[in-house]
Amino acid sequence: MVARRRRRAARDGEDAVPSPPGYSALPVKFSEQQRASHYLYLRQHRVREGAQSTWPQKRTLFVLNVPPYCTEECLMRLLSPCGTIRSVELQRKPELAENRKENKSKYFHPKPVPGFQVAYVVFQKPGGVAAALTLKGPLLISTESHPVKSGVHKWISDYADSVPDPEALRVEVDTFMEAYDQKIAEEENRAKEEEGVPDEEGWVKVTRRGRRPVLPRTEAASLRVMEKEKRKRARKELLNFYAWQHRETKMEHLAQLRKKFEEDKQRIELMRAQRKFRPY
Repeated sequence: MVARRRRRAARDGEDAVPSPPGYSALPVKFSEQQRASHYLYLRQHRVREGAQSTWPQKRTLFVLNVPPYCTEECLMRLLSPCGTIRSVELQRKPELAENRKENKSKYFHPKPVPGFQVAYVVFQKPGGVAAALTLKGPLLISTESHPVKSGVHKWISDYADSVPDPEALRVEVDTFMEAYDQKIAEEENRAKEEEGVPDEEGWVKVTRRGRRPVLPRTEAASLRVMEKEKRKRARKELLNFYAWQHRETKMEHLAQLRKKFEEDKQRIELMRAQRKFRPY
């Protein structure tokens, strides 16, 4: 009887979860062993009048209160029964524009956002958003077929992933540098072609390239320039310009002469002490 009342109270508590106005609460659990539920708050993505957004409003689902252990793959797996999902993106705070994702590197990637996040889920059809708003939970994030690492296991996995293979890293860096060098060469060729050519209004673009090449901004070049300036300043200094400088120079010269005189006296005394008369 007591167990039945507890189950009923827990079910009534889940049904009466408060949610922000305009949002639908979706309970999720990390695993089957977890008794308490975590709630995701869902609504259709909308913006104010006059604001522009790159997210398709009728096909985009906005999700609040996404926990740190829930990744983009987890969200896609949880919401895939509602329809085909085109993309899932996690962000630190709501944005009107979609982040442009360049070619992701296996070794160089941005630092993950700590704490809770928001998510934008783009469905292929508008019906996916309506189906997601009517989902009933709790949904499991970590299952036997799709386990999610946490705690010490996650730390160990993150550390193992942070140690790259030197050979694979070298190949990726070389590939990136080749593409970068090719891009710079194309920009230089384009600048040479446009140099001195007037545009439609008759203006000629002025570039920084001239007869005298610019010094490279490296540490060795900067040290050479600083040393050259130091020597130039030393040549321009006026020695014994003031009276006190002249007096100090004389005092230093007299001190050196006295020191040399004392050293010579000690050396002569030592030579006299070591001299002995040996007739045979």
